[in-house]
Amino acid sequence: MSPKESKEPSALSSTRGRSRYRWICGFLFVGVIVLAAILLSVFLSKGRKQTDPTTGVSNAMPGGPSMPGGNYGASDDEPYPWGDEFANLTQNEVIHVCDEPVSTFSADVDTTSYSFCRRMLNNGDTIQPNAVRAEEMINYFDYAYPLPVSEDQPFEPTVMVSNSPWNLGKKLLHIGIKGFDIVPTERRPSNIVFLIDCSGSMGGNDRLPLVKESIKLLLATLSPQNDSVAIVTYSSEVKVVLEPTFVYHEEQILEALHQLEAGGGTSGAGGLALAYDLAEHNFNANGVNRIILATDGDFNIGTTNNDDLETFVSKKREKGIFLSVLGFGYGNYKDSRMKALANNGNGVAVYIDTINEAKKVLVTEAQATLFPIAKDVKFQLAFNPSTVSGYRLIGYEKRLLQQEDFDDDTVDAGEIGSGHTVTVLYEFDPVPQQNSGNIDEICNGTKDHLPGTQEEDQFPEFEEDDFASLKIRYKAPDEDTSNLITRKITKGDTRLSAGVNNQDSAVQSLRGSFANSHVAEDVLSVYRDFDWATAVAGFAQVLRGGELIDGYSYDDIILLAERSKGEDLYGYREEFIMLVQKAKQAQQ
Repeated sequence: MSPKESKEPSALSSTRGRSRYRWICGFLFVGVIVLAAILLSVFLSKGRKQTDPTTGVSNAMPGGPSMPGGNYGASDDEPYPWGDEFANLTQNEVIHVCDEPVSTFSADVDTTSYSFCRRMLNNGDTIQPNAVRAEEMINYFDYAYPLPVSEDQPFEPTVMVSNSPWNLGKKLLHIGIKGFDIVPTERRPSNIVFLIDCSGSMGGNDRLPLVKESIKLLLATLSPQNDSVAIVTYSSEVKVVLEPTFVYHEEQILEALHQLEAGGGTSGAGGLALAYDLAEHNFNANGVNRIILATDGDFNIGTTNNDDLETFVSKKREKGIFLSVLGFGYGNYKDSRMKALANNGNGVAVYIDTINEAKKVLVTEAQATLFPIAKDVKFQLAFNPSTVSGYRLIGYEKRLLQQEDFDDDTVDAGEIGSGHTVTVLYEFDPVPQQNSGNIDEICNGTKDHLPGTQEEDQFPEFEEDDFASLKIRYKAPDEDTSNLITRKITKGDTRLSAGVNNQDSAVQSLRGSFANSHVAEDVLSVYRDFDWATAVAGFAQVLRGGELIDGYSYDDIILLAERSKGEDLYGYREEFIMLVQKAKQAQQ
């Protein structure tokens, strides 16, 4: 081959090599760009900034953008687009009295569901059905039930029976209790440890910055000379930021708060252990000893199993140290963990999305949040088969107890704070007068053969006008033996609305409304409160799909709420009506 002939193939080979090299480089460059785009997308999805209309500030929102329009009343099977986690919940069904005449459950004063659903509605986001808890929405509001006269019996039940607004022929049983309200000058000293989540997920303006402002509000309600606070933080590590310090050293406390910054992992279990150690070290035998955990609930270092955390907290509460949880954040909120900790720590779980909510929980309701008047509060109702054929407890699905748990003082139940109100609603089917008779005839057997009624003291002797027998069991905060309150619920507790026509569907939506009743003002106030609770219960059920209420609409809820709003000092009830209107508009 001549030199010329050998040179031409060499040049061609070189040209092809350079072309292949450029093609490979280009491919690699495109690949790097695509990979970078994917990583950036993941990063943004975990920390996207959005302006929250409920706070007016830009918040870190893990997940994705809000979805205008919303889907209020979505099915339980619909996936939630972000990382908020709520325990699965199946609504209570109707129970036949002859099958199960006794209903037992724990008191609950948590309010997370209402404030979290409010935020979803204000954002225009899809309502997650498992986030809707009827009892937490009802108990978000204060009610003017009669106060007990003495702390010796910290509450007494107020009872009323009315017609069901959503199911013709059925009735609603309302039970309300209001805790003894401690006089501020008689409050016991407080030993409070703030356990603050300073991990990276708490970086948004609605998280750690809101935590700081919330604690400042609470400090203003504490006694400078009698109350002490400490601060423990956790992220990738846990540390004591402030040793127990009396509140009159306000500047020192505020400086410790000011230096807190978000970043790192989430060693929540380690933070809990250190906070309890500090509370025990500063334990006040004559005071209130409480840990207040502020977090979004996301633990990712150390113990993260809810069962293990529950066991740990349960053991600590036996030492007289209670745990309450303040929830913050949106998009990665772990409600199930919050509830597990608060319920087992003899405390309350609330959700704070705005500074106004912080004022409600930590200023207006500070005494209820901090100072317990009763613990392990349980309710038990035995229904009379001669007058009630079936019943349904509205809400409290996660608080149900076994019948034998009621008398077992080792079984944990809910705590009630100073001035707290608890409202319970049952819907029941009355036995028609012509069909009423003795238990043998109705249940095809004697009461001794009814399920769960073998023990003599479990099933009371009923009179012909009795609907049910109510028992409430509770312990004083520093005692281990329970006390018992009993009350019969009779036809005499029934109050009928003026002008009710059972055949008129328009009037049916107002059943239970006593706005025009000619009764004393204090009694009328209770009637209005029970109607208000009914409106809120209706809203919760509609948000969950409304399967158990017959055609009850947002208009029905608004009408009943407007007529029963009563005194609304802080505007919470007016806000509720606006939320129902938003849900209605989104449905159209």
